[in-house]
Amino acid sequence: MEIISCNSSETKRAGKELALKILSAPEKRRVLALKGGLGAGKTTFLQGFAKGLNIRKKILSPTFVIFNRFKLKSPYFENFYHFDCYRIENFKEMESLGFKEIVSSPKNIVAIEWPEKIKKILPRKIIELKFKILGEDKRKIIID
Repeated sequence: MEIISCNSSETKRAGKELALKILSAPEKRRVLALKGGLGAGKTTFLQGFAKGLNIRKKILSPTFVIFNRFKLKSPYFENFYHFDCYRIENFKEMESLGFKEIVSSPKNIVAIEWPEKIKKILPRKIIELKFKILGEDKRKIIID
């Protein structure tokens, strides 16, 4: 699927819609890998995604803390994890954070910014999102 977003509100709306799809089909893929350069819209998308998960807290990229966890009120899911691997130099750093256990639990929804830094330990079944800058506010989001 391909989405052209002309502003941040549309990018957030796309994120919210994907979250609602995941909540309605808990047996499907629930690990998101968001690829794209700085300023491509990954965090903006996840702000909308979190809203779709009914998270009221402000979503910021956890660049320095590596990940944030948010409790969910869902019959199928307990947590939403937001990882930012921008500063990760070796995928082994993620292992010490319990990454494998987090992504393998069916009770977690996980979003990973900069997944290419840890591709060796990503699960096979992921939702891959590619963000491309088309203009000042215009973005292309490709969801596989």
